Amino acid sequence: MDTISATELARNTSDILDKVTSRGQTLGISRNNALIARLSPPLLSMTASQVLAGIKLPLLSPGQADEWLNDSKQGFDDSVANPWE
Repeated sequence: MDTISATELARNTSDILDKVTSRGQTLGISRNNALIARLSPPLLSMTASQVLAGIKLPLLSPGQADEWLNDSKQGFDDSVANPWE
């Protein structure tokens, strides 16, 4: 990770931000030879819709969906238990 001084950041903010944005580079910011901060590009993120759009799953018929739901509940009790008893 490259490091720049806080003074250099103050004097060249626009150029430094362009470098971080275009290169995806993280820069350390120092003051009196001590690292005080890091400047990094934002993390790439996706919405749930974007993630699910790329997944091709076989669709279940309503009957198959009901069967799956019933199978998934086997062996579970719907009542709430008191863990302190």
